[in-house]
Amino acid sequence: MLKPQASETREIVNLDGLYRFKVDFDRSGHRDEWFRAPLDSDLEMGVPASYNDVFPDKAIRDHVGYVWYQRDVRVPRGWAGERIHVRLDSATHEGMVWVDETLVAQHTGGYMPFSADITEHVTPGQVFRLTISVNNELTQATIPPGTITVTEDGRRQQSYLHDFYNYAGLHRSVWLFSTPSVTVDDITVVTGFEASAGSVEYSIATAGGTGSETVTVSLRDADGAEVTHADGVRGTLTIADVVLWKPGAAYLYSLTAEIRDGGRLLDSYTLPVGVRTVEVHGKEFLINGEPFYFTGFGMHEDHVAIGKGHSNAQMVNDFQLLDWVGANSFRTSHYPYAEEVMEFADRHGIVVIDETAAVGLHLGFGAVFGGIAKKTYVEGGVDANTAANHRQAISELVARDKNHPSVVIWSIANEPNGSEEGAREYFAPLAELTRRLDPTRPVGYVNVMFDTPDKELLGDLFDVVLLNRYYGWYVNNGDLETAEQSLEKELREWDAKYGKPMIMTEYGPDTMPGFHSIYEQPWSEEYQAAFLAMYHRVFDRVDAMVGEQVWNFADFQTSNGIMRVDGNKKGVFTRDRRPKPAAYALRKRWTALAGTKNTTSEA
Repeated sequence: MLKPQASETREIVNLDGLYRFKVDFDRSGHRDEWFRAPLDSDLEMGVPASYNDVFPDKAIRDHVGYVWYQRDVRVPRGWAGERIHVRLDSATHEGMVWVDETLVAQHTGGYMPFSADITEHVTPGQVFRLTISVNNELTQATIPPGTITVTEDGRRQQSYLHDFYNYAGLHRSVWLFSTPSVTVDDITVVTGFEASAGSVEYSIATAGGTGSETVTVSLRDADGAEVTHADGVRGTLTIADVVLWKPGAAYLYSLTAEIRDGGRLLDSYTLPVGVRTVEVHGKEFLINGEPFYFTGFGMHEDHVAIGKGHSNAQMVNDFQLLDWVGANSFRTSHYPYAEEVMEFADRHGIVVIDETAAVGLHLGFGAVFGGIAKKTYVEGGVDANTAANHRQAISELVARDKNHPSVVIWSIANEPNGSEEGAREYFAPLAELTRRLDPTRPVGYVNVMFDTPDKELLGDLFDVVLLNRYYGWYVNNGDLETAEQSLEKELREWDAKYGKPMIMTEYGPDTMPGFHSIYEQPWSEEYQAAFLAMYHRVFDRVDAMVGEQVWNFADFQTSNGIMRVDGNKKGVFTRDRRPKPAAYALRKRWTALAGTKNTTSEA
């Protein structure tokens, strides 16, 4: 799944900006075929952004169903003879795309790109009407799942079991791009090294050719000098005196695949490549054969006003704060992030645990979120329909992110029910699928606090143990002494059961900025710092621990409920990215650790 790019043979036009916008309150848009004419609405909406917080209208914020975007697009006149495509980097959670009156694309899954070849429906130099309908509905079969109810007065209401707001809309960029009729369709690379020699095993997929074309591959270093080249759609490139991609010290080569016919260039695509290895050895997590210790956060794509909309400026700010606090990693909780985020991590040596949008696969959580606890793995619950969408989510994630050196673990779910009958039958095929799609990276899932070592049924299916734990908050609230004993006891039980590397992927208390207490009272800034310090003492005593990712990087919006006051406040930074005191304590600890566990700290 190659991202569009400009090259000698390709061009690209960004379609971000203001779109005509209409909310389909009465669900008539498809029936009345709104795509056939200019939208009858005075509203405009910026892309990329969530629409929910933009308008001072509760009906729009709480809308369940479709909204419509529309704009006119002029195809560059120089694209005659080229294949012309439209691409959406995401449409949350379902998108349908029309070119004038023709439906050209439909996709379900709110965090993955999709595209359509529209060559037969447009004319270079002319204008077409681009219409996109976006549906935010979640059902029990979708990833993530949810439930829609209709009130007596006909209002549709959405509930879901994930603890972040169901922002919707066109969250990422929209593109118009051209390709030749014969194209580089996909590239897969697997890297390695032995002593000072690096290797890049490559496979090139092409489309549209007759079979007479030739494919050449070249590799250039960061200065643009050619290092090596080869012929053919697959092979292995050898790099003498390789410079490895390392956490905190990224180095990227450029692999260019070219298709030629009798010496004439038909297509060219360039892919950044970082040479590095990842493996699990005993209780260690190794990058380039060296033990690595994760420090960082679970994060969210969440900002004031734009919700989950991608902003390059705000992305840079977040990465700068990660650098300031000494973090070397993050998890894409609980969905794949924008491709720009992954590319930035590649360029700057940030390590990523890459997660699907499979959050909420635990119907026992219903009681926690104001509903009724139910069995999970039953017909109408997490069933075969869910599994089909889950397979799609995994397949698309691996296809999109397989070449990013920053990605070191696939996380295929967050906090599913891992102790109920049916869990193993559901997850074993998904773990197998992930490894078949990419045998080079460890695979994990994030274990929920209910599923202690004596209850869980899934740990042996995965390569690493990823744990979310809240001793001292949801249990032992305010009693850090008891929490410390409970936490260490459980971690040692995990170690004894599996002997695998363990990463704490969530830990932290809700914290109100400016609330202070000399008693380390829950919700106070002092309690957050003390809570984290307690966990770190335990981590430093358990040798199987290879990482700590605090929940959360920054406060974020959630659905309404008595558990949350204007969102989740577990951030080390506020939602507008101001540090709480715990951020300074983390900075002291993590800059001392610097990717290893050889140094301990009181923080």
